Amino acid sequence: MQAQDMYNYKVVRQFAVMSVVWGVVGMLVGVIIAAELYWPELSMGIPWLSYGRLRPLHTNAVIFAFGGCALFATSYYVVQRTSQVRIFSDGLAAFTFWGWQAVIVLAAITLPLGYTQGKEYAELEWPIDILIAVVWISYAIVFFGTLAKRKVQHIYVANWFFGAFILTVALLHVVNSAAVPVSFWKSYSAYAGVQDAMVQWWYGHNAVGFFLTAGFLGMMYYFIPKQAGRPIYSYRLSVVPFWALIFTYMWAGPHHLHYTALPDWTQSLGMVFSLILLAPSWGGMINGIMTLSGAWHKLRTDPILKFLIVSLSFYGMSTFEGPMMSIKTVNALSHYTDWTIGHVHSGALGWVGFISFGSLYYLIPRLVGRVEMHSVRAISLHFWIATIGVVLYIAAMWIAGVMQGLMWRATYGDGTLTYSFVEGVKATYPFYAIRLAGGVLYLSGMLIMAWNVTKTMLAGRAQDAPIPGFAMAHA
Repeated sequence: MQAQDMYNYKVVRQFAVMSVVWGVVGMLVGVIIAAELYWPELSMGIPWLSYGRLRPLHTNAVIFAFGGCALFATSYYVVQRTSQVRIFSDGLAAFTFWGWQAVIVLAAITLPLGYTQGKEYAELEWPIDILIAVVWISYAIVFFGTLAKRKVQHIYVANWFFGAFILTVALLHVVNSAAVPVSFWKSYSAYAGVQDAMVQWWYGHNAVGFFLTAGFLGMMYYFIPKQAGRPIYSYRLSVVPFWALIFTYMWAGPHHLHYTALPDWTQSLGMVFSLILLAPSWGGMINGIMTLSGAWHKLRTDPILKFLIVSLSFYGMSTFEGPMMSIKTVNALSHYTDWTIGHVHSGALGWVGFISFGSLYYLIPRLVGRVEMHSVRAISLHFWIATIGVVLYIAAMWIAGVMQGLMWRATYGDGTLTYSFVEGVKATYPFYAIRLAGGVLYLSGMLIMAWNVTKTMLAGRAQDAPIPGFAMAHA
């Protein structure tokens, strides 16, 4: 067969493998900074090992390296399979892989050295931002070019979510990264004061909404029906929440800026849209879980399906918790506390991590001509270790966060504070140890996955799959 008769699995394999590699790196850095919060002298006074420099490295590595590579891999696989055509441009797809790895490596070098714009999830300096924009535009061309030449009239719903994620992240990145360079590694935001904060959190929350939600919902709508061997529960319940989600999410950013200089009406608008978000979010969760109707027994023996379904449980929990925390009276307690850290990680570890693990465990054997992973028992072990790790992590942060909020608000009758700040830190200290234990468990699961993937890749043989229509024509 000629190349055009086959799906391009090479770029999918590359991204899938690097997702696992960067997952180990990003989570290792996360464990290190969790340990630094418990043992502050762990950095030994070395600036590039300090918490302030490693923390943005951790967030960028886990979100954009681990999560990003998983999104590239699954979207390239899904758009080819559901369109029944080879990817639009092999050369441009290869460029997106090498360009994205270059972005990740540059981030790993510059952030510990202190080159940063200081903007949450957007710390990278302007030369790297330009490279990100070029890679992302190339990604959009490859993805939508593949859809344009599809042999199937219908565009499957997973591709709607992937497409929305690609377009919105491009818009968010370009607008929020507008800066005035003053040297090769230093720039200042094009916005000032409260406008800069508003643009940053319009970007920051929609990075969660589209990079960490819409894209991974694209995974969910393909891999859960595939692994369960069942059609999606309700196609209408996938399309209607899609439009509700992408419209509503764009307005939710101001809830990060309650009780700041942002105009009060803007804060309230962000709160209202955050509460509305609960409906489309739970629509997606219910749709994914109900896909198992008639196949619940598979959960007993299928650890991949356990990852995929439990990820939806965390998704539902996180998308309930987020709107609740956006309510101003609740936010008065939760803001600036470790409750926020618990919320973020229930979404990141439970939803994004688990849906990625399940999707990659489905994907990788098929990319190397194998029926299943090297060890199904290792997948099950990974699931239980990671689940215990997530529960320890988020429970510790929830308890610590509520405790912090209550201690900071407590006052005597004359209005003076009941507790000093350092007393709050001391009370939080044991929970940082539990958080560290949870992180170690989660990283251990990631290492088990890396071993399993390595054994599977070595036992298999890299190969592409024939496109059904071409295979029949050449038979």
